[in-house]
Amino acid sequence: MYQKMYTTLFNAITKSLEQMEDGDLKMAKWILEEAQRETEAMYAEQADDNA
Repeated sequence: MYQKMYTTLFNAITKSLEQMEDGDLKMAKWILEEAQRETEAMYAEQADDNA
């Protein structure tokens, strides 16, 4: 599970940096926030499965 979360965040950071280079800070922020929500959901789902 953590490998999938890491990959999701790593890819989002890469995409976000590309957007920053293009000067699109709003999109960069959105990409990071979306990845944060996605990985939080993954973590919560994992916690629920282990409960």
